[in-house]
Amino acid sequence: DYLGRDLLARLMFGARVSLFIGFFAPFLASIIGIFIGGISGYFGGAVDHWLMRLADFVLALPFLLFMILFKVVLGAGAGESGIQALLIAMVILSWTGLARLTRGQLLQLRESEFVQASRLLGAKSFYIILRHLLPNTLGVILVSITFAIPSAIFTEAFLSFIGMGVVPPTPSWGSMCNDGIQTFLTYPHEFFFPAVFISITVLAFNLFGDGLRDALDPKLRSR
Repeated sequence: DYLGRDLLARLMFGARVSLFIGFFAPFLASIIGIFIGGISGYFGGAVDHWLMRLADFVLALPFLLFMILFKVVLGAGAGESGIQALLIAMVILSWTGLARLTRGQLLQLRESEFVQASRLLGAKSFYIILRHLLPNTLGVILVSITFAIPSAIFTEAFLSFIGMGVVPPTPSWGSMCNDGIQTFLTYPHEFFFPAVFISITVLAFNLFGDGLRDALDPKLRSR
């Protein structure tokens, strides 16, 4: 690049950072979302009401604005990459979709005959949720997580591009695009390669999510 750094090495290291955030943030958010959605969908009543109001409140927040605010508040100290602060902000703001999805699935399944039979045999609520309900929603949950991965990668890239994500000199694809846009007229390849890597990765995960959804949906599979 314009500072004499190896662009390929930075692209490879940036892939580690971007993919780590892309996988780990949806994973942590999915744990929170499945837990809250499972409790809300199974117990219903006041528990469901207040948990869904919490989800509605988080969902109503302007996502990118509050991502930036969280990043400013959590910040990054001297010598830190800012990855931890970015992960925390993304997890706090991105669990609601899976929580609502899990709740909807459990509302459909909680009155099923196999669940009623398990209750009559004395099974506890959390056993029923973990043993019977969540496994029957696993396909929908996996598809949702698969689509959340490219969204997290793009969010990290955008925030790093505007200087609110991963802190230099730690490379990520977004921060490399930020560096490249400053020298675009002279060294356009510095912007081109990380942008292409972001596009290909996001497209690949979206296509994988489409294929996984088609494979796990019996209606689509029958066609």
